[in-house]
Amino acid sequence: MMSMITLILFTLLARIKSDNHTCRLIGQTGFMEFSKEGDLILGGVFSMSSTRTLIDNNYQALPYTYCTKELKFARTMIFTVEEINRDAILLPGVSLSYRVYNGCGSENLIRAAVEAISGENSKSCSDQVQALVGHSSSGVSGDMNLILSSLSVPQVSHLSTCACLSDRRLYPTFFRTVPSDRYQISGLAQLMKYFDWRWVGVIYSIGMYSEDGTADFVKEAKKEGICIEYSLPYSQISKNLFSVILDTLLESSSNVVLLFMSLSYAKSFLSEIETYKITGKQWIGTESWIMQSDLASADRKHILHGAMGFALPQASIPGLGEFLLGLKPSDEPQSALIKAFWEEFFDCSYSPSNTSTMCTGAEDLRTVSNDYTDVAYFREENNVYKAVYSVAYALHALLQCQNGSNPTTGKLCVNKNEVQPKLVLEHIKYVNFTTKNGVRVLFDEYGQSVALYDLVNWQMKEDGSAEISIIGQYDASFPKEERFILKEDVIIVWGGNSSEVPRSVCREPCPPGTRKAINKNKPVCCFDCFKCPEGTISNQTNSPDCLLCPPEFWPNENRDKCLPKPTEYLSYKEIMGALLTAFSCIGVFLALMISVIFLTHKETPIVRANNSELSFLLLFSLKLCFLCSLTFIGRPSEWSCMLRHTAFGITFVLCISCVLGKTLVVLMAFRATLPSSNVMKWFGPMQQRLTVLIFTLIQVMICILWLTINPPFPNINIDYYKEKIILECALGSAVGFWAVLGYIGLLAILCFILAFLARTLPDSFNEAKLITFSMLIFCAVWITFIPAYVSSPGKFTVAVEIFAILASSFGLLVCIFVPKCYIIIFRPEQNSKKHLMGKIPPRTI
Repeated sequence: MMSMITLILFTLLARIKSDNHTCRLIGQTGFMEFSKEGDLILGGVFSMSSTRTLIDNNYQALPYTYCTKELKFARTMIFTVEEINRDAILLPGVSLSYRVYNGCGSENLIRAAVEAISGENSKSCSDQVQALVGHSSSGVSGDMNLILSSLSVPQVSHLSTCACLSDRRLYPTFFRTVPSDRYQISGLAQLMKYFDWRWVGVIYSIGMYSEDGTADFVKEAKKEGICIEYSLPYSQISKNLFSVILDTLLESSSNVVLLFMSLSYAKSFLSEIETYKITGKQWIGTESWIMQSDLASADRKHILHGAMGFALPQASIPGLGEFLLGLKPSDEPQSALIKAFWEEFFDCSYSPSNTSTMCTGAEDLRTVSNDYTDVAYFREENNVYKAVYSVAYALHALLQCQNGSNPTTGKLCVNKNEVQPKLVLEHIKYVNFTTKNGVRVLFDEYGQSVALYDLVNWQMKEDGSAEISIIGQYDASFPKEERFILKEDVIIVWGGNSSEVPRSVCREPCPPGTRKAINKNKPVCCFDCFKCPEGTISNQTNSPDCLLCPPEFWPNENRDKCLPKPTEYLSYKEIMGALLTAFSCIGVFLALMISVIFLTHKETPIVRANNSELSFLLLFSLKLCFLCSLTFIGRPSEWSCMLRHTAFGITFVLCISCVLGKTLVVLMAFRATLPSSNVMKWFGPMQQRLTVLIFTLIQVMICILWLTINPPFPNINIDYYKEKIILECALGSAVGFWAVLGYIGLLAILCFILAFLARTLPDSFNEAKLITFSMLIFCAVWITFIPAYVSSPGKFTVAVEIFAILASSFGLLVCIFVPKCYIIIFRPEQNSKKHLMGKIPPRTI
């Protein structure tokens, strides 16, 4: 905090003195490492050296370590300035100069920035920079811009990615050629969504870049339905924080870990975690470290193998490789920093030493391998290249002059001696150009350039080295749904030694047939799955609701599809229908056989004594009864529904009428044996036929009324069973149905009573006993039929009715005719008039 107050004080002093045309910088100076004079000055601030922890050297010196990557940035800036100066079209008649400053630690970096904008001349401000390139760190760039913006000095950063720097109220003069982390964060969320990684952990470092980036990632992940299991900070000096991270990694259920850290923190974290066997994790990196192949080692193979992340796109800059590798200490004879780098590169010394060889300055950089000498492709360096050209194109637009005015602004022309940072700032906002290597550069209203990333995949080798392969791309110029593109036919290595895409979900998606229910006590990704209730389905994954099937449909076993309900009716093809059909046919066959027997023996006494005419009519009606049961079997139709009940009602009345006629004949015949009785005269054959006809016509009339008023009809019953449809014959008029049954029952009861009264007649007329027994069976069957019929479901209702018809028909057939057939066939000696008359006892009056 005190450091910031001091810096602001420096700025105020610089501004006050600038009003009197005198610039005087208070505090430490001398941060400039490289410079070249020209008409217009471009400044650059880089961290080419940094302090490290004191080692055991008796506290005699503060050791330095050197950053080859930052040196590479500085040299790229110098190369670009010289390339622009060779261009006779871009800045004709104007030479661009540079001043490159090196700062060690954030405080000295800001001092270097103050030195750049104040200039070294204590008498005037004529040698201050018109624009500044840098810095790599988001935190440092933000602090620098708080000072630069007060003086309207444009700052173009090549590597500061924090989305917070897009706030134009705080950083009005800040621009960058590197994409904002907002795009990287969006890309990371799209990456996890693409591979369905919905349950992830985040480990971030202390600092503006990581803390703000992690906070933004959590928000973006939530929008995409991705849940954060944990978000833990890491510090290089806190063992407690590392212990918490270690325990969490061992216990967590998420298999994807986002390592949101700057490069220095990533190196420290990996060096600590490599000794612990944390396996089964898919590590995701940010652009700050994901392209650093020097992080690879055999001890880190279980961590970095399969790691993924977004990197700045690779580019080719013609001539830059030769320029970087052609560096000699003699090019910068005043720079102690170059000599220090040289000693580090070649393990030599410019001072006499017993431990190392002497440096000659003629060593070839092509013989060493490090970040600086890696010139196959340029990623971050391309952003430095674009940053310098952005300032050059802004100066180009500012210095244009046609007819005494600037064609862009319409204001008076400005010459090279009148260029001020404020004017450069006005024009850099509107630059829009394409570099020599084909990259388009322009800034939006927040000072951001077009975002483009390569998706890279770490593929570790046996020796611990890494091959970083490009497997996809993220282009923010496309619509959001089309920005993430995965290359086809590309080999991807996955973390955790997995041969397939790792799964990382708190809960597997609810499959079709279930519904997804959010648990308020857990993250949204840790939902519950419930099986759809009976009669409902869900045909999508993670369906929030279950849908009712239409009435004619029912869910399958998995409840993910509505299938047509199976239809149920009594069919000839099923066992029950086939058995009932067989019994019906057997009944018809027996009735036919008995008819043949009676026909062939119609002149015998036993046939004649039992009223052969009514017997044949009864046999005929029984055949119809057996046959009418067949109308109940099969798919109901309009005609079968009307026929089955009416045919059953009429044939059974015909049958019972015949039995009733036979019973009356028995009674009349007995009465006729009494002296002076002429009863048979009133109940002869004609009267018998009329009796049967009248009883049958009454049933016919009932059926006609039933069919006329409200006939039976085929009905689809979807209410009785939930899972199937019953095809049935609706009764139409229930009154008609029960009237038909009631009339049959009335005749059956009348017949039973008369037969019961005639049971004591002589044995020669023992048919009355048989009729009594048959009618007892008949009544018992139909009395039990009523409750069974009412309570039976579906096709069993029809089966009960058929069973009642067959049982009662067989009862009549067996009880009345089988004993007679037995006598006719097996006891022919009893089939004689003498035998029958011999059984008649003498009657007394």
